[in-house]
Amino acid sequence: MSGLHLRGVVLPDGGDPRDLWVVNGRVRTQPVPGARTVVDGGYLVPGLVDAHCHVGLGAKGPVDLPEAVEQALVDRDAGTLLIRDCGSPLDTRPLQERLDLPRIIRAGRHLARPKRYIKYLGVEIEDEQDLPSAVAEQVANGDGWVKLVGDWIDRGTGDLAPLWSDDVLTQAIKVAHDGGARVTAHVFGEDSLPGLLAAGIDCVEHGTGLTDDTIATMAAAGTALVPTLINIENFPDIASAGAEKFPAYATHMRALYERNKATIASAIEAGVPVYAGTDAGGGIRHGRIVDEIQALHAVGLSRHDALAAASWSAREWLGFPSLVEGAAADIVVYRDDPREDLAALRHPSLVMLRGRIH
Repeated sequence: MSGLHLRGVVLPDGGDPRDLWVVNGRVRTQPVPGARTVVDGGYLVPGLVDAHCHVGLGAKGPVDLPEAVEQALVDRDAGTLLIRDCGSPLDTRPLQERLDLPRIIRAGRHLARPKRYIKYLGVEIEDEQDLPSAVAEQVANGDGWVKLVGDWIDRGTGDLAPLWSDDVLTQAIKVAHDGGARVTAHVFGEDSLPGLLAAGIDCVEHGTGLTDDTIATMAAAGTALVPTLINIENFPDIASAGAEKFPAYATHMRALYERNKATIASAIEAGVPVYAGTDAGGGIRHGRIVDEIQALHAVGLSRHDALAAASWSAREWLGFPSLVEGAAADIVVYRDDPREDLAALRHPSLVMLRGRIH
């Protein structure tokens, strides 16, 4: 039986170096006769995860399939081997058939209301009572996740406001759960969070409007948070662009930005499960997962936990085991210990996806 052999410190276990073998794209923990040694030394990390990424989305909207492939390759070469595609206007199922591209968990298309999200990106639902049926469609066509737009600017009030009534959210999220899917939501402000959490939402994206009360609710329920910290750095520019027409919105966005690091630090301290997501696509270029990991460390996660939020913990959350017997051989190798210096993550010495070296 042929195979590959890797020896190094295996994370998250750590300790002394040990051996792994790879056969037919799967991890083996028992010796494989005749295996070729491809790694001897360093740190073996379960493939990195970008839990909020938009393959198929560019700065000007949807991109074609070849450009989406290039986006995915950039992520792969940065060590991101698993992507939760958190809403895309492009059908990326053809990318899932490519063995050289990261694994993609599709959340389908954003579900929004007319003129209440970025044009052309989402499914616009005229009557909010149709949200449950729209969710059912996304469940049928997706990979176990549905993406809602929880709030966006309301041109009538000139500020962020919820898109959905509480009772509609309860019905819609129940439909998803009954279909075996989880639900996440784009949320910038404060007002939509209580209804989403009461309805049983599984994850919150961005979460800049979290308060002590909603943080406590999330922590008690185990609701996940993907704070997309590097994208929140765009808030001042977003505020400036809308200041003349919507001054209240601009003021609100600046306030959310100013307190965001403290907000996310409070969520971490309260025990909210936090995962790394770059929001690549549109305003953020692909391949920046290390920037997000370092940002999570800067707001309160230890280096170990910040790496976990983009590796083994995120993989477990999304249903992908790490480097154990029978797991997919999605491995990134580093010469230096990233738990000691996260900058080591910028220099992978080997990227293995599905047992293939890239």
